[in-house]
Parts: sequence; C-alpha cells; structure tokens
Amino acid sequence: MGIIIRQSLKGTFVNYVGVLLGIFVQFYIVAKYLDPEVIGLSKVVYEVAFLLSTLALMGSGSVGMRFFPYFKDKVSGDNGFLFYYLLFPVVGLTLMSSLYLGLRVPIEGYFGEKSPLFNEHFYYVLPMMVVLTFWVWFENYANINMRIALPKAVREVGMRLMMLGIYLSYGFGLIDVTGLIVGFIICYGLCMITSGVYSLHVGDSKLRHDWKFITPELKSKVLKYTGFLMLAGISGNLIQQMDIYMLSGVKGLYSAGIYTIVVYMAEIVNMPSRNITPISAPLAAEAMKENDMEKAKGLYRQVSVHQMLASSVLLLLVWINIDNIFAIIPNGEKFAEGRWAVLFLGLSKVVYGTLNFGNTLISFSRYYYWTLFITVFLAIVSIGTNLYFIPILGLSGAALASLITVIVSYAYQQYIVQAKIKTNPFSWAHARIVVVIAVLYIVNAFIPSLIGVSPILDALVRSSVIGAVGIGLIYKLNISEQISWFIRTKVFGK
Repeated sequence: MGIIIRQSLKGTFVNYVGVLLGIFVQFYIVAKYLDPEVIGLSKVVYEVAFLLSTLALMGSGSVGMRFFPYFKDKVSGDNGFLFYYLLFPVVGLTLMSSLYLGLRVPIEGYFGEKSPLFNEHFYYVLPMMVVLTFWVWFENYANINMRIALPKAVREVGMRLMMLGIYLSYGFGLIDVTGLIVGFIICYGLCMITSGVYSLHVGDSKLRHDWKFITPELKSKVLKYTGFLMLAGISGNLIQQMDIYMLSGVKGLYSAGIYTIVVYMAEIVNMPSRNITPISAPLAAEAMKENDMEKAKGLYRQVSVHQMLASSVLLLLVWINIDNIFAIIPNGEKFAEGRWAVLFLGLSKVVYGTLNFGNTLISFSRYYYWTLFITVFLAIVSIGTNLYFIPILGLSGAALASLITVIVSYAYQQYIVQAKIKTNPFSWAHARIVVVIAVLYIVNAFIPSLIGVSPILDALVRSSVIGAVGIGLIYKLNISEQISWFIRTKVFGK
C-alpha cells in the first residue's frame, strides 16, 4: 500500500490546491461574470463532448488496467502495449465523429426549443471531443504506470489557471460566447499535450510491436472485454450526464447553468475518490489476475472506509455552511434555488465513494459482463426518474433522480460483488463514521449563528469547531489505523 499512500497524498494535496482555486473561479469569477445561460452552454457543450470522448476511448482505461499485466516486460518495451493501446482512441474517434454528425438533425431538434444557443455551437463539440479523448487516454496511461500526481496537477491546477484567464477575458469583454468555447478547447488541448509528454516519459512501453504476441486467446479476451465495456459505457455515461442533458432540454440552459454551480459544490464531496480509486485500481487488477481474494477484500474495505469518512465530512461541512456559501458568492440569490440539489447530489457522492471500488473489482474479474446488465438497467432508472422529477421539482428533481439512481445502482452492484466475488466493504468502521457525522451535526446546531455579522466569519468559526471535534472523535473511535497514525503524529505530534 506504500505507493498508494504516497501517490494519494500527493494527489490529495494537488486536489486541495485545485479545489481552492476552483472555488475561487467557480463561485466568484464564473458566478460574477457569466450569465447562467452561458454557464449552461459551456457545461452542455463540454458534457456532450465528454460523453462522445468517453465512448471513443472504448473502455481503454479499464482494458489497459486489466490486461497490462499480460504485456508488462521492461526488456521488450511491454511487448508493444503502447501501440495496441493507441488503437482504441484512433478507432473510437473515427466512429464517434461519424455518429455525432449523423445524428445532427435529432440532436438539434432536442435542444432547439429550450436551448437554441447550443445548436449555434454544434460543431465545436468535435474538436473538444478529440482533445478530451487524448487527454483522458494519456491520464489513463499514467495511471497504468501508477503515476497520478503530475496529471492531477495539470487537471486540478493547470487547467483551472488557464480557465481563469478565459473567464476573465469573457468578463472584461475581450471575447464573446464563441470565443469562450474556443478558449476552452485550447485550454484542454494544452493540458492534453502536457499530460501526454509526461505519461509517455514515465511509461516503459514502446510502439515497437509483434503481432504474434497477441495470441488468439488473448485477442479474444481483449475484444470480448472491450465489447462489453463499450456497451456498458454507453449506459454508464448516460446515467452520469442524464441530469444535465434532460435539464437543459426540458428547462433550458439557464437552469443547466445554475445546476452546474450546484454540481461543483457536490464535486467537492467527491474529491477523495478522485485520488484513492485511480491509484488503487492497478493493485486491484493484479489481485484479480492472481485470484487473491483476500488482497482484493482488504483493498475494498480500506478504500471504502477512507472514502466514506472523507466524503461524509466534506458533505457535512458544505451543508452546514450552505447559507454562508450562497451569501458569499456573487449573485448568490440566483443559485440559491439549488440548495436541496446540493444535499441530494452530495449524498449520491457519499454512496459513490463508499461502494464504487466494488465496480472496479467486478471490471477486473471474470464476472465483468455483469456491468452491462447493471448499467443498462440503471440507464432505464435514470431516464425514468429524471423524466418524472425534473418537470415537478426542476433542479432538485434532477439531483434527486441522480441520488435514487446511485442508490439503486450500488445496491445492485454490491449484490453482484457479494454473490460472485464473495466480498463486501462493510465493517464496524462504517457504523462509527455514521456516529461521528451524527454527533458533529448535533454539535453544529449549538454553534451560535454569526451570518448576520459576516458569513465568512460564521463559516470559519463553524468549520473550525466541527473540524476540531471531528478530529478528536475520529481519533478516539479509531476508525482507521492509517488515519489515527496520521492524527497522532502530524496533529498531536506524538
């Protein structure tokens, strides 16, 4: 677990810097200078491009992680792994570009009434799709080689610094809405190039290859696995982005823009899983390849406990300061209607962080085909819940639909993990986490409100008290040996 701890700590530090920068950019610059409709446009263009890019990757992230151990060999340059791995985005981009252009009429018909501004920027999705595809591909290649710190720095810090420049240029009238979208594409392109240079440097794989290495048996395994992942990926990505697509189509880009800010608040809760899961995945792949179920079970429990604890505490801090947040950000009254959406989305991120590693284990096991059945079923649940709740509750309905989908998703997934892999992440540590959060929420109720004096002061006092009490409870209940050691040595200095 040494490399996991080192890389996760580096990644967490980078994430914290990125989050602080992101809070400033999203909650001050974006909220101040961009109209919600423009925010919604940039979000929808990105999400459509991201969906296409994810499909264009053809599951290469999981495929590469699962089958890299079969190729790994420093002497031979990993038996041409890089060449074969590069085929995924090349083929995928060709297919997705053709599909997107072929569906132009129905896509423009869907967005035409409520979100006509998207149709004016229809073709800008294509170059954004290309840079997003290769950016993620390079990050996945770095993850395969268990190096996430610098790619994280590029995504969390470098990208946000460039985005800050783009937003300010728009705010000061130097560029128009189209210039904003073009600026995003350039920004993502620079990030892609930087991550690409690094990932190719840390990897030992060479483009030199020998077709004979790909035995019929290995080829069959890869193609079968890829096929299932692509089918599952279509449903899986629809689940993740269904809320923003349907909200923009049913309610318009203005509502989508408000929802974008709300989603960012919830993404703060998701921050721990963005570090721990990627760096743990290679170890999971190795454990499943060797059929070491004890190692897999241990990984699952460690990842689950740490992610549940971190995400729960972060959600609590966001929720107890929700009034402060809307009071501090410019034009906060516009975004305050998303209050309950923050809670629903935050809870979905807690469930995701607690159980998502089970999906990693399924993907790397011989039962990976179950992901197809799970995601198809959940795509149906997601579409149904969004169709029902969005017209009734608007933003909160989209968030509630996401929460219901996530709960159903991971309940079903855990059933498969227990039935097929015979493992689960649950322990008494999870129960102790619930106790800690409940106690902290009660403590918060007794803290006098200072929002009338200053929302910033109220947030600082409230967060400091909850943080201090929380550290003491976590240490006293010994939820995690690793966290207790960190608190004992770094906080208490013992």
